[in-house]
Amino acid sequence: MGASKCLPRRPFTLENIPYGVITTTKDPNPRCATAFEDNAVDLSRLECDGFFTSIPGFPKDVFSQPNLNKFALLSQEIHADVRKRLVGFLSAAVSQDDLDKYFIPLVDVENKWPMATANFSDFYCSLEHAENCSELFGMKVSPSWYSIPTVYNGRTSSLKVSKDPIRRPWGVIQKETSPGHAPIMSPTRKLDFELEMGIFLSKPLPAGHILDIKHAKEYIFGFVILNDWSARDIQTFEMAPLGPFHGKGCGTTISPWIVTIEALEVAKCSRTIPQCPPPLSHLAWKGSKEHATFNIELTAKILRNGRTYSVTSTNLRELYWSPYQQLAHLPSAGEGLATGDLYGTGTISSDRRDSNGEKIGLGCLLERTLPLNQLSSTKADGVVYLEDGDEVVMEGWCQSAHSGNWFGFGECRGRILPALSLEGAKL
Repeated sequence: MGASKCLPRRPFTLENIPYGVITTTKDPNPRCATAFEDNAVDLSRLECDGFFTSIPGFPKDVFSQPNLNKFALLSQEIHADVRKRLVGFLSAAVSQDDLDKYFIPLVDVENKWPMATANFSDFYCSLEHAENCSELFGMKVSPSWYSIPTVYNGRTSSLKVSKDPIRRPWGVIQKETSPGHAPIMSPTRKLDFELEMGIFLSKPLPAGHILDIKHAKEYIFGFVILNDWSARDIQTFEMAPLGPFHGKGCGTTISPWIVTIEALEVAKCSRTIPQCPPPLSHLAWKGSKEHATFNIELTAKILRNGRTYSVTSTNLRELYWSPYQQLAHLPSAGEGLATGDLYGTGTISSDRRDSNGEKIGLGCLLERTLPLNQLSSTKADGVVYLEDGDEVVMEGWCQSAHSGNWFGFGECRGRILPALSLEGAKL
């Protein structure tokens, strides 16, 4: 059952062991699983057969839950023991009985939202993204942006898992930039994606407490790819003075398998963007600079009418504010944290260029409306914003600094459905 070097690169290897929640046609009850090669491994069945009972402190009915919260709350030592047991099981020869009982082809699995999530926040922490957006609106990046990780609180009701479709949203837009044109209620004409990463939290922080950044890692369960869909014309009209609302409300999609903080140990690295002025005390990284963030390669492509447009190739390490700094800032006014909380890193854009010298590092379509940021492939075919029927597919990959092997997050994908008719509205 071990991975062969002759096989194409697969996301779910022995160096990964991600966690998710699944259902199947034969068993519609949501339960916890891991992914290995082309299969989901039913952890609830392994648990029922006593697979984890020898682990000290491992409680009953952890993986039979409809979410991963009970498991995420367990200690880092128990997480490490579970991971070690699963690696041993999956790296050994697996009998046909075990294959039939515990292994389910991924194509036969329906992924569910993996955690009970009370709070979702989204950051705005890429310098390249902030500079491009500011230029589009004729502004400069706010001085406060360089002092704190900018963030807003979102809605959990719009959270979706990969393959869930996205319905084109309605909102109030201004068809023309001239003040003489009255705003109208309309389906968005400028639907966009945002390539981000999402971070799920493991243990809670009581309200009124402040998180020391040196302990930030202890609160992270794992990472997913995150697409924060954005209706740019709705967002532009409503942004001042309180920020995004309906422009960000149509959906936030994640990849379904959570890659744990333990798995990402082999992808630790330094940040690449200098911070000036130096971070405030609660944001100053206290560990080794080589462990300040993670080396995760990210891509996005658009599928339209049988064609594939590769529109982004970037890396998590190229954010100005790292995930650890974001997490340290999130509860710094005493808001507290809860197990299952999710925050997005914000659009991950970089100044990376492809072999043609074109900017391939941009994490959304809005930034490509600047003339110098356009890609020849999308420009030639008139790809500006997302159309009905388009599908956006994002992937993320890590390379182990120890073995050189790659593992990944699986796909984060969503297809655009037409807007619903709105009684009394004029299209």
